[in-house]
Amino acid sequence: MSPPSVPNVLNVLMVSDVYFPRVNGVSTSIETFRQTLAQEGVNIRLVAPRYNGEPPDELGIVRIPGKPAPGSPEDRLPRWRLLAQAVRREAARADVIHIQTPFAAHYAGLQAARALKRPVLATYHTLFEEYFQHYARVAPASFLRGIARSVSKSQCNALDAVVVPSSAMRERLRDYGVTTDLHVVPTGIPLARFSSGDRARFRAQHGIAEDRPVALYVGRVAHEKNLNFLIDAFARAVAKRSNLLLLVTGEGPALEDLRARVAALGLNENVRFLGYLDRRTELPDCYAAADAFVFASLTETQGLVLLEAMAQGLPVIGLAAMGTKDILAPNLGCMTPLAELDSFAEAIVRLMKEPDLRTRLSAEAREYATRWSDRALAARLAGLYRTMHDGP
Repeated sequence: MSPPSVPNVLNVLMVSDVYFPRVNGVSTSIETFRQTLAQEGVNIRLVAPRYNGEPPDELGIVRIPGKPAPGSPEDRLPRWRLLAQAVRREAARADVIHIQTPFAAHYAGLQAARALKRPVLATYHTLFEEYFQHYARVAPASFLRGIARSVSKSQCNALDAVVVPSSAMRERLRDYGVTTDLHVVPTGIPLARFSSGDRARFRAQHGIAEDRPVALYVGRVAHEKNLNFLIDAFARAVAKRSNLLLLVTGEGPALEDLRARVAALGLNENVRFLGYLDRRTELPDCYAAADAFVFASLTETQGLVLLEAMAQGLPVIGLAAMGTKDILAPNLGCMTPLAELDSFAEAIVRLMKEPDLRTRLSAEAREYATRWSDRALAARLAGLYRTMHDGP
């Protein structure tokens, strides 16, 4: 019997306007797939901005210098000429081009793909029609939504395929008028990284009593994350159980507004802002130190942090909306209250006061998270790459 065949190595060029050390969901998705696709016979090269905080010896990454983005200095605007040249050069050695963001990277990747006759796809990570209205409030929301939908439709229809992280996002793009093939390929999670953490160590480091009930939010501290709702609901929960503690982990443009809201509600003893925690060395301990993960965003395209929490055995209280529906709909390891303050608050109080419920949901969460492993979803993406390269 002949040995099983090993697929020929496929060379894929990823192009993005963002990557680590800039922390967000897009960076996390790129990193996760870069780490796992090699096991599927896919060699990844990445063109991304230079931040001057990255390691000097990154393997397989081409960094493009630029300047801080207006209004968001943590982001970078790469120099177009250098970006286009680098993408064209790297694309000449690629079998498939995968665009990760819809800004300069989209146009550089598409331009190179068409010039070199390479198949090109993009991942639609962000629901921009909901995002823009929080950051360009001088314009009517309906006008901004119209622009976002029109640009998204045009960009997606110029590609050979589009990857979306959830079925809800696929339906939204269909509603926009996107006719390009849409493939649901969520980002998986590295289970080993989030399957263990040191609860006692984290609580000791942060002066949190072992018996204090702790809720946790991890993510960007931004207006589109519906954090005002989360804080207001938590205030109602504290009114019923005064020793509750909420840890807010992350950074972002809404941080100062959120601090002011916490102070106005008299919650300074019940809410702590921890800032950014290293994903490898600190965040697993933070998950382990909590008793519940709380998430109120209505605009997520997937919600990776929900799966990270579940992999740690942390029950989730979240609103099942947009991309989070795919994770929360089976109702395993989670509670999905209505998008109402009292309903969300009651879920927090109930979970904290019922240890048997927490134990059951914790076990469900750990088992359920295994269905979303990074290796399984990388295999799905590798299959799409090969289909695009070889033809159906």
